[in-house]
Amino acid sequence: VAQHFLVSYHIECTDEVKQSVVNTMGTFQDIVAEKCVEYFERYRRRTFVTPKSYLSFIGGYKAIYKEKFTNLGSLSERMRTGLAKLMEAEVSVNQLSKELVMKEKDLAVASKKADEVLLEVTMKAQAAEKVKMQVQKVKDKAQAIVDDIAIDKAAAEEKLEAARPALEEAEAALQ
Repeated sequence: VAQHFLVSYHIECTDEVKQSVVNTMGTFQDIVAEKCVEYFERYRRRTFVTPKSYLSFIGGYKAIYKEKFTNLGSLSERMRTGLAKLMEAEVSVNQLSKELVMKEKDLAVASKKADEVLLEVTMKAQAAEKVKMQVQKVKDKAQAIVDDIAIDKAAAEEKLEAARPALEEAEAALQ
């Protein structure tokens, strides 16, 4: 009976395994029949294994198999998708690694140029500082001269003011 109902049902296995499933179904049917006899001997109540209960057992097997097969198919598809994503990520990582090597080379060149520019700027700043110090010295000397001149001018104006009355008398005498 199991042979008839399972021969057309698709089970993902070899023919030998499928035949073993059919034989196992028959063995279960026989075991259930033996248990019915033991039940009668023990409790004195009759139970029977009917063709309907056997067909229900086969139908239950088919339903469970279909559910598990579908579940495994979905898990398999998810795994395939996951593997595809991993392979895609591997390609991206390899490409990014190559780009990183290129960027590191560019960064090394840029860093070297920046160091050269920094050195040049530092040297120019030091030269500018030297010039600034020289200019400051000249400015300080010029300021000292200006200060001396201001002192001399103030002294000369003072003497001029002191001599002014005499100058005015002398001018008044000529005239």
